[in-house]
Formats: sequence, structure tokens, C-alpha cells
Amino acid sequence: MMEKIWLKHYDEGVPHEIEIPETTFYEILVENAEDYGERPALSFLGKEMSYSELREAVDRFSSALHQLGVEKGTRVAIMLPNIPQYLIVHYAILKLGAIAVPTNPLYVEREIKYQMNDSEAEILIVLDFLFKRIKNIWSETGLRAVIVTGIKEYLPGHLRILYPLKARKDGTHTKIKEEDNVLFFQRLMKQDYPPVTPANIGPEDIAMFLYTGGTTGLSKAAVLTHKNIISNVRQMRAWMTDCNDGNENVLSVLPFFHSYGLTTCMHFSLVTKSNAVLIPRFDAKTVLKAIQKNKCSMFPGVPTMYIAINGYPDVAKYNLDSVKACISGAAPLPGEVQREFERITGGRLVEGYGLSEASPASHSNPLNGLRKEGSIGIPFPQTSAKIVEPETHEELPVGGIGELAISGPQVMKEYWKRPDETAQVLLDGWLYTGDMARMDEDGYFYIVDRKKDMIIAGGFNIYPRDIEEVLFEHPKIKEAVVAGVPDSYRGETVKAYIVLKEGETATSEEIIDFCKEKLAKFKVPKFVEFREELPKSQIGKVLRRVLVEEEKKKLAEM
Repeated sequence: MMEKIWLKHYDEGVPHEIEIPETTFYEILVENAEDYGERPALSFLGKEMSYSELREAVDRFSSALHQLGVEKGTRVAIMLPNIPQYLIVHYAILKLGAIAVPTNPLYVEREIKYQMNDSEAEILIVLDFLFKRIKNIWSETGLRAVIVTGIKEYLPGHLRILYPLKARKDGTHTKIKEEDNVLFFQRLMKQDYPPVTPANIGPEDIAMFLYTGGTTGLSKAAVLTHKNIISNVRQMRAWMTDCNDGNENVLSVLPFFHSYGLTTCMHFSLVTKSNAVLIPRFDAKTVLKAIQKNKCSMFPGVPTMYIAINGYPDVAKYNLDSVKACISGAAPLPGEVQREFERITGGRLVEGYGLSEASPASHSNPLNGLRKEGSIGIPFPQTSAKIVEPETHEELPVGGIGELAISGPQVMKEYWKRPDETAQVLLDGWLYTGDMARMDEDGYFYIVDRKKDMIIAGGFNIYPRDIEEVLFEHPKIKEAVVAGVPDSYRGETVKAYIVLKEGETATSEEIIDFCKEKLAKFKVPKFVEFREELPKSQIGKVLRRVLVEEEKKKLAEM
């Protein structure tokens, strides 16, 4: 492998190598509670929870889980938005040496059932108004118990009183009957269960199954160890040279069910003894108010968030001077978006790169040094990267376009129960990302194409095969292909190209409504185009890339 030519561009104070302590997140929480007990660990719509309070809550819930038979290796799924319960549940699971299975709250029944069965989850913690989805598929899973919680449980007093009125108005109010194996979070927290000793956890023990998509159309679990996740958080901490432990407020609007939000918001806040400012759903006004009120200094996000802030009509009315460091990921960051956001806030916004299999971060532009527009930046400390010829894996010279491969302590252990797919991406200590890239003479990397056909829309990873399988269930559809087409706001958006069966007619609305019943909202096609035929290769493979190029050409001619 060629030398790490990127090291000369590290910001002053960023080490080339970092020490990875053999510790656990629960041990870090205990240390924070002892040394910084009264400092806020999280803020949620005006209510704060200190590190001492968070530790006490984690201890109580871990005792409750233990009573339910949760032990080292038990899979426990979490289907919650960014609310205080997420931190309590997640760290309680890790304390017991159990395995956390983050589950997207937007998933529909088909998707939930698949993930519960594939992970072999035994317990699920779910938001109350999502319980109906679970009830409908429960008997088809191995779940032994479901624990129900609600947003209002940790709201400040006045909002807790008003919340039921809001829930009725927006259709999220629900009443769940007490029955066998349906348990309630707050009741469990009030029980006087015996204290539980933390499990004996080693660095290579599994902490989490993080589900990601694939070319087969079925999502698969990246198996992340305690060392993987702690290493990645430590790498990010080393990168953030301006971070002042114990005094940062981290805007936490990236969802915790995704590796990006989990690492850069939740875990980063814990490791830096900072305050995680929780926002369950992105809304520009809510975010602006939260930054001003909580003096948020860190704002990890995706380009669509920064675009929304830049374009908000009354943005000048808010004091955003506290913002000092933001890393954008999940999609390309346009230069004009970066510059306008920095003008508005006075903070630094840089583009980075990662994937679930790397816990997730591997690259970033320096926060204070040389930034290159269009580049994902340079590898984090203790991370190596190279560009290889996709078939032979031979390393290419500077400027050559090939597959990006990375190596480092943050790289996953394997894909759960998928040895063949693991062997395709993990080889001799390297993770082959499936992204086509190049490296310039300074060691800066650029993503130029995707070996996979993944669509990234608004920060969500969407796999065409997943949608195509649903489309093929429609009785009128003969052929269907899905592609990501350029979108000025979401980066990409989902478009379906359809050939109907002979003699059939259908509307775009009909197809979209059909998908809404079977797919999470972010996967549903935004556009549908009916065609007589689809472009294909000589062997009959649909040429998805041809469709994307057609869309780009249309945009260029507008």
C-alpha cells in the first residue's frame, strides 16, 4: 500500500494514531455520573436529564430487562425516535451485554417482521402509536415481549398536559390494553427490581446489529462490536480539536436508528460528556429554536437539513452564533450550501463519508485546514484507505478510478448469518465499500459513482430492489425498475419506470398508493413513468444507469 499522503493535511492537534481504551459505554456513563453528575446528559423539548439521572434510569431499566431474561447475547430491538427513552434503553441493553437492534420507526409491518426474524430479536421496545403494526405481525415473529413507551413520558409538565390534545389532532393518540407480554416502560421503571451487575464485556463482543441494504433487496445486519463503535467515536473526538469536553451541546436530530446519528450524536455526546439536544423529527423552525435556546455547538446532519436552514424565510431572526462544527454525510454536500450555511452561522461545515459497515465514519474534510469542494476528505486517524481495481483488487495509482477500500478498528466484524456476502466485502483486513472513487495527489478522496445501485434521498439509504419487489406484486405491472434521479432538495429521489401488462391501464397515484401500503414513507416513489419498454443489455438486464442519464440530460436541457 502507498504511504498515507493525507496525514500532512491533518489539522494541528489531530493525532495520526489514537489509543482505543478497553472500556464500555456503560463504564463511560458511570464515570460521567461520578465526575459530571449534575451536568445535562440530554435535553428534550425543555426538559433536562443529568448524567446522574441518566445512569439511575439505565440501571433501573437494565434490572427490568434482566427480570425478563435478557442476558449477554440476547437481541433486543428498539423502535423509537430520538427521545430520552432511546438513550436509557440502548445503554441498558449494552450494560447487560445484550445486542441492540435499532429498527426504523417508519417501517411497515412487512419490513418489521423481516428484521425481527432475521435478528432473532426476543424483546422489542416500541413507541405507543406504532404498537398496532407490531400486534399485527407479532405471532409471526419470535418476540417474547413488547415494551411500550410514549413521547409524553419525559416531557416537561406543561407539555405533558397538552400532548394528548396534540396526539388526538394528528392521529397518533392510542390506547393499548394490558395483556400478556405487553409491558409498559414507566411501570417497569417504577418496580423495585434487584440491581444488576454489568456483564463481563470484551472489546470483540457484539454490541449491535445495524441493518443496511444490499443488492439482493434484503437488508442485512452489520455486526458491530463494542470496539468498533467506541473506536469510531474516539476517532471523531480526535478530529474535533475544538471540542471542549463537558461543555458542548450536540444537536441530535439525525435518527438514532441510523449509525450516523447513533455515533455522531448519541455516543459522541456521552464520550465528550456533552449534552445531547434531542429532536424527534427534523423541522427547520424547531431546529433553529433548539440551536438558539440550547446554544448548540455541534450539528451533524445531511445536506437537506442545511439546505432547509439556509432557505428558511426568518433564519436571520435566530441567533446561531453558537454553532462551531458540523460534519455533513450521507449525500454530496453542494459547495454553495456549505458556504451559505457558514455565512449564516459563522461555524464550520465540512463533508465526510461513512457507511454502516464502518460504524459509520471513515473520512472527513479537516474542520480548520484544507477543504476541497466535492471531496469526502481524508481518512480519520488510524484509518487506511485505497483505490483498487474492482475485479483484481490491485491498488491503483493517484488519480485512478476504482473501488474504495478502507481499513481500521471501526470496520464491522461481519454480516449476520451471511458468510458469502461477508466474504465479498471483507478481505485481508479491508472493507470493500462498493463505492467507486479516486484519490488526488494530496490524499483527498472523491466518490465518483456507485458500484451498487443504492439511492440516497434526504440522507436515507434506499435500495431499488426492495421497492421493485413490491411493484412486481401489483397485478397490472409487467416490468418495473427503480432509480434515483437528481433532486435539488433531497439529493436524489425515487422514480419508478413501469411497463404495464397488455390491456391494462393505471395512474401514477394508483401505483404510489399501492407502495404506501407496503413500504416505509421514504422509500415510496415520488414519480412514476409508464413506458412501452425498458432499456436493456444484450443479455436482458435492465440498464438502470441509462434511465438516470436520461433524467440528467432532461435537467441539463431545461
